[in-house]
Amino acid sequence: MSFFKKIFGREEKEKLEKGLEKTKKSFFEKLGKAIAGKSKVDEEVLDNLEEVLITSDVGVPTTLKIIERIEARVAKEKYLGTQELNRILKEEIAALLAENETENPISGKTKPYVIMVVGVNGVGKTTTIGKLAYKFKNQGKKVVIGAADTFRAAAIDQLQIWADRTGVKLIKQQPGSDPASVAYDTLHHALHNDADVVLIDTAGRLHNKVNLMNELTKVRRVMQKLIPEAPHEVLLVLDGTTGQNAFEQAKQFTKATEVNALAITKLDGTAKGGVVIGISDQFKIPVKYIGVGEKAGDLQDFDKYEFVDSFFN
Repeated sequence: MSFFKKIFGREEKEKLEKGLEKTKKSFFEKLGKAIAGKSKVDEEVLDNLEEVLITSDVGVPTTLKIIERIEARVAKEKYLGTQELNRILKEEIAALLAENETENPISGKTKPYVIMVVGVNGVGKTTTIGKLAYKFKNQGKKVVIGAADTFRAAAIDQLQIWADRTGVKLIKQQPGSDPASVAYDTLHHALHNDADVVLIDTAGRLHNKVNLMNELTKVRRVMQKLIPEAPHEVLLVLDGTTGQNAFEQAKQFTKATEVNALAITKLDGTAKGGVVIGISDQFKIPVKYIGVGEKAGDLQDFDKYEFVDSFFN
């Protein structure tokens, strides 16, 4: 069982379905128009389906993979009715996500488990850290947050509010301090206070700034003086409402640092939930969390089967 594994309950399932409502409504309205008057999955239906997937922010490479899979099934089964298209899409998308799943190599014995959180300003990075602290604290974990985004006083203040609300320790310095120094102090505190999880915030500079790589590298290097394997997880936070721009951010951050997990936020406020499928497929990095609401408990562990089931339910 994974270190942070949690049973997917009925309440979470309902939140997920509600959070995907806008995406589902948009997608199936487009799909309905694409197959209107058709009884068989033919070349025209596939062309229309391709357009539906691309305009739903699944992304071109992933869309082409899905279309190729359906074409293969049409060729094999000779006849596929449009009424079966939902089931086929569901099966092929779930299979695609399963192929790209990456096992987390970290065992439950890793303590403290260090998560460095990266992402541009405005994607919900600081809020995601607060929600993660809430999640882990409810699992009985001892959590420490490091406010290493020292360029924004507001980020430090926001983390202090979350720390107070969830009852976890926040390590901070004055705005403008060295981010690597904050990260070092946070790990030092965690090691000497038997913490289970460390969450390190980082500056949300624009993803096209060259100095982002230098800063993230420095923060990592300084943390490794105390914990050689740190950070165990580099979690990239992406805003689901930005659609294709999220792909570009993922591309730039994966170049800048060794991202090995994704969190996609604000899915409840967008019809662009297809971005989850495309990003997971194209970057071969597991989506670990999705945000489906504003409340502290609305950051969910991403389960590919539950996601696809809710999308097509």
